[in-house]
Amino acid sequence: MKKKLPIGIEDFKEIIEKDCYYVDKTLFIKELLDNSSKVRLFTRPRRFGKTLALSMLRYYFEKEITVEGKAGYNSRLFRGLKILDAGESYLSHMGQYPVISLSLKSAKQPSFEMAYASILDELALEFDRHKSVLYSDELSEDEKALFERFIKRQASEWENFKALKFLSKCLQKVYQKNAIILLDEYDVPLENAWFRGFYEQMTFFIRSLFESALKTNPSLEFAVITGCLRISKESIFTGLNNLEIISVLSSRYSEHFGFTVPEVGNMLHFYDIEEKKEEVKRWYDGYFFGNTEVYNPWSMINYVNEAVSNINSLPRPYWANTSSNGIIRDMIEHADNSIKLELENLIAGECIEKPVHEDITYEEIHESEDNLWNFLFFTGYLKKVREHMQADTVYITLAIPNAEVKYIYTVIPLWSGLTVKSV
Repeated sequence: MKKKLPIGIEDFKEIIEKDCYYVDKTLFIKELLDNSSKVRLFTRPRRFGKTLALSMLRYYFEKEITVEGKAGYNSRLFRGLKILDAGESYLSHMGQYPVISLSLKSAKQPSFEMAYASILDELALEFDRHKSVLYSDELSEDEKALFERFIKRQASEWENFKALKFLSKCLQKVYQKNAIILLDEYDVPLENAWFRGFYEQMTFFIRSLFESALKTNPSLEFAVITGCLRISKESIFTGLNNLEIISVLSSRYSEHFGFTVPEVGNMLHFYDIEEKKEEVKRWYDGYFFGNTEVYNPWSMINYVNEAVSNINSLPRPYWANTSSNGIIRDMIEHADNSIKLELENLIAGECIEKPVHEDITYEEIHESEDNLWNFLFFTGYLKKVREHMQADTVYITLAIPNAEVKYIYTVIPLWSGLTVKSV
């Protein structure tokens, strides 16, 4: 019996324990340990494995302690995976750190108050996950009282700004090890706030929460942040001089998100559907992270799942149904005729060349044509064909990545009166 495919499963432990098919990305751990950056921000399109990657990091590094204060053992989860062959210097980090793991992907509510409450709910759950520290004599009574207020959602607004820093301090005191902080989809509440009209309020809160935890925090071992866009340093990461940004243009870490060509070949071979190679390439390939060719992992998993049960099943736009197509709609509705003409050329299979600006804010998206193209590129709606430097500016040649993304663009005419050229 073939392994089940992990449709919608983003928890590393669940994938391993259910014996689902797992594309081994554990050498991500090795590359993180080989580099000394204190805070790393990885930007990748939605549904490209960011959440699963952070889950894997948590299970590898975390000193697992049950609610009763007993030691747990996560090492079994990595049996047979590549990181176990990387050497003792990497294995010595397994299970050695307290880990704070916070996802912001649920903060999509229609008002600031509701989105803010959603983030506080996530913080409360993370404090509750670490509540075994309340049994330690290392924390003062005042610290324990504040810890419990976070669990009960009774902390003040000022205390909420310092939540991550306070939690890392408590964990460091109890375990005598600095904490690793993992922040997933940090820009989701910002994107939502931009659409809903409370961007400044949400930016202030996220900046305050991050700055206290990531800047001059003596209890921080390192932090890994994921998102879709690099939000301008002046907007969110003010004064954070220890930040390394790894975007889709970066060569480092390029094979750890999305499925590489060999990984896709192995998957098709495992499920005996190698005859689908050209079809999946046309529909789901086409991305380049650095110089690494990458397939959309969400679409590949869903497609293979269908093909295994019905070899005659046709490819579908799986990613198109999960990504932020509303943003494209908004942008195109604001676009002038020159932008619409270039979009028509892209749909017809042509390329365009644009300068790269990696640090934009949602507020700036409509301020220039270049910001729109950069947004489409960094969020996975366009791919890099080639790049070159001109007068201290990087220019990239852009094209539509594959048939799946082209499907999204073919519905744009319904929104904005574009004319789709025949190819």
